[in-house]
Amino acid sequence: MAETTHTEISPDTEGEVTDLGDLDEKARLGAPSGAAASIDGFTEEGESLSADDQGSEQLGLKKHSHGNAPVVPEASRGERRRSFDLADFPSLTGLEEDWRFTPLKRLRGLHTDALTGTAPAVNVTGAGNVTVETVDRSDARLGTAATPEDRVSAAAWNAFSDATVITIPKETVADGEVMVSVTGSTSGAAAQHILIHAEAFSKAVVVLDHTGSVTLAQNVEIIVGDGAELTVVSVQEWDDDAVHVSSQQAKVGRDARYKHVVVSLGGDLVRLTPSSIFTATGAEVEMYGLYFADAGQHLEQRLLVDHAVPNCKSRVTYKGALQGDDAHTVWVGDVLIRKAAEGTDTYETNRNLILTDGARSDSVPNLEIETGLIEGAGHASATGRFDDEHLFYLMARGIPEKDARRLVVRGFLTEVIQQIKVPSLEERLSASVERELAAGNL
Repeated sequence: MAETTHTEISPDTEGEVTDLGDLDEKARLGAPSGAAASIDGFTEEGESLSADDQGSEQLGLKKHSHGNAPVVPEASRGERRRSFDLADFPSLTGLEEDWRFTPLKRLRGLHTDALTGTAPAVNVTGAGNVTVETVDRSDARLGTAATPEDRVSAAAWNAFSDATVITIPKETVADGEVMVSVTGSTSGAAAQHILIHAEAFSKAVVVLDHTGSVTLAQNVEIIVGDGAELTVVSVQEWDDDAVHVSSQQAKVGRDARYKHVVVSLGGDLVRLTPSSIFTATGAEVEMYGLYFADAGQHLEQRLLVDHAVPNCKSRVTYKGALQGDDAHTVWVGDVLIRKAAEGTDTYETNRNLILTDGARSDSVPNLEIETGLIEGAGHASATGRFDDEHLFYLMARGIPEKDARRLVVRGFLTEVIQQIKVPSLEERLSASVERELAAGNL
């Protein structure tokens, strides 16, 4: 693959960083101020790569290292606004750092309109010894694991009428996978709320399976109790016209193990913002993602790993493939290591495979470090086309070029599919990838 960047910071490796004092200011990148409202290069269709840089220079603002967005030193990823009050989030313009890649006009009113549509139906199967409840918004458990970080999430919080609560009781091993089918059948802008709570020393796999047609703003709260082991898989196989914006926030307890897997294949516009926040020491988080964008699709993932306490470990691996005109994927990976988070061990990777002309992938790894007393921290990002050596190797052994290309793509994406550990779902998603390849005549 071409266009590779790699950064690693570790006190145990060559190139040791002994003074991180200046990283605090360099890493504090955020949304434009109100004075930047006239900056060229941003529209409701997202960031314009063809615009010149004159606007921000005239304002005396420094540019972001990966675009035209100005630097706002006080806007650390750890200082982003969080609120249940929609009024605390200004109307979106497309200038905001968090929204600069998102085509706002294609949100179909999720950021502007009242979310009065009918939410997708939720059906939970395979629960066995797991508790499933439908509760109204007054339930005291709601809002304890997550606070909205953007306008759409806040709008969803204020609009939902009831919520689905899934509880894995203390010291319980769930009987098989908990399948949560979220099925849309209407296009009106709607809100939805789901809470998943794995109590102390429990173990479960929960699959959120999204299908049908929707215009949906969704909040998913996840609590991983002390010593619990929880895997949450979020599959987006929507119909071609679906619009889905989902905040999936997890709080991870002491010595807990949490795995989050995103698979986005369907929909017109899908924007997920998964986050993992460590609340006590000794925990481990793995976050995986797979996305395959066809012509005209916009698939966006913006994730956060918040190392707020000492001696925790995280690994992030996201992989995407794109084919067709105007296929667009976005991956933004924020890892925040706070001052108190000594002994942190973290690494994030994003890889994108562009299969045809006319597709675009944006990949932005961000690493913010407030302490030098860590085990290791790094990130890597690469976007490119097929590896000619891989193709040559396969073709030299008698495999036709078309079949060889498919083998390369399968091998590229299989790493993520295999992390799901649900055989029936892995088989289904592998078949879905095959259909994507066939649709692109690859």
